[in-house]
Amino acid sequence: MLRWTALGADRLAAASPARTAAVAGAAGLLLAAGSVVAAGPWQGGQRTAERAAAAPSSAPHTATPRPRPPAAPSPARRAAGPVLRAAGQGAPPTRAGLAAVLAGPLADPSLGTLTVAVSDAATGRLLYGSGETVPATPASTTKLATTTAALTLLGPDHRITTRVVRGDGAGEVVLVGGGDPTLTALPTPAGATDPDSAPASLRDLAARTAAALKAAGTTSIRLGYDTSAYDGPVRHPYHDGVNIAPVSALMTDEGRIDPRSTGPAARWSDPAAQAAQAFARLLRAHGVTVSAVRPGEAPAQAAELARVQSPTLARLIERLLTDSDNDLAEAVARQAAIAAHKPVSFEGAAAAVRETLARAGVPLGGTVLHDGSGLDRDNAIPPAVLTELLALDASSARPELRPVLTGLPVAGFTGTLQDRYTSATGAHGAAGLVRAKTGTLNGVNTLAGLVVDHDGRLLAFALMARGGADAGTVRAALDRIAVRVAACGCR
Repeated sequence: MLRWTALGADRLAAASPARTAAVAGAAGLLLAAGSVVAAGPWQGGQRTAERAAAAPSSAPHTATPRPRPPAAPSPARRAAGPVLRAAGQGAPPTRAGLAAVLAGPLADPSLGTLTVAVSDAATGRLLYGSGETVPATPASTTKLATTTAALTLLGPDHRITTRVVRGDGAGEVVLVGGGDPTLTALPTPAGATDPDSAPASLRDLAARTAAALKAAGTTSIRLGYDTSAYDGPVRHPYHDGVNIAPVSALMTDEGRIDPRSTGPAARWSDPAAQAAQAFARLLRAHGVTVSAVRPGEAPAQAAELARVQSPTLARLIERLLTDSDNDLAEAVARQAAIAAHKPVSFEGAAAAVRETLARAGVPLGGTVLHDGSGLDRDNAIPPAVLTELLALDASSARPELRPVLTGLPVAGFTGTLQDRYTSATGAHGAAGLVRAKTGTLNGVNTLAGLVVDHDGRLLAFALMARGGADAGTVRAALDRIAVRVAACGCR
């Protein structure tokens, strides 16, 4: 199903002919690759794009600082196979050509310390680099690693299940969280008919549970709620109660106090308890008496009363990349941990991601991961590893990874790039042409994605800046570098 919903007729009508053509070109590129185009922001979801507040300086961090790994030697490159041939078969740019074209924007003093990699997406071959093997703080470009690993382990059709089962005693029922942060307590919007994208409904789960109980002659219960699908600490080391909720296997609407809120917003301190209380209220509305609500694990092999399932993993990944959704990224990382038989925790999920990518042939160099979202400032990924990931995601031999590409924001139009690539920043020339994942923490700004150059060659790039000017100024400088790559026919 084609999902280019964010670029509606009203938006395209207002765009310049050049910009409209650029967007059409980007859409055509993905369609030619056999991709499911899903560039638009997640419909009906919560946008948590990283802003300067993604890791505010006021957020406490009590963890012992981890040593930064040394720069790794340049790893042997992996042949990714034919990629997106419809993009064109022009020769890739040369290192000398890229160096000449990029010299000006790379020298912008506002960038602080900058490391760079530009690769041929068809082969994974490095075309230009500066500090490309030096691990740097990736911020939310970490999500490229998380999503690639999750799709590798689980496939694009995987769904997360929330269940209600019988408890140990008579009249005991247990709500079992499976790790779906998009489970919603809101009414289902009218016209929400796409079964791959519609969030699981707590209201539907309550209606099905009440019907099953009444069919068995039960009208009064004690409700337990089970979060044992996850291990380890609930709070992220950089938890601030705004950019990410406590990471629980049971929550509704990403733990938002206002379930209709978007962006950074206040979260429940105990989202599992809140979800269970909401479920109890819904059961009561269906005529089931709920005398108690308390935490407790479901018995093994418990009889199931009802279940609901999340959107497909492909749709969840498109949403989390387009909007840089931290809650969803940590949930997807834990699904990877479950599949890899690792502890279902921050560190266990990070280990699952790293080991999966290594088995897939990604030369990880000095990569260090501690979470799935990129909020952890002690994560470290070399720019060349990010371009390797993008080449793998684009490989025609790995179609199951395509949701990573279809989830990348489109410059000037969607997600965390919606308000960038404007004439005010001098980057409008690449609006609609660049698809890239953004990353922002205090003092860290990153950008990694794909662009077709002037000769029709698909290129992967990663730009990682630390220090320098304010975030807005640094982002604009990064965008101008991407403009030069897009315009390059560099020989």
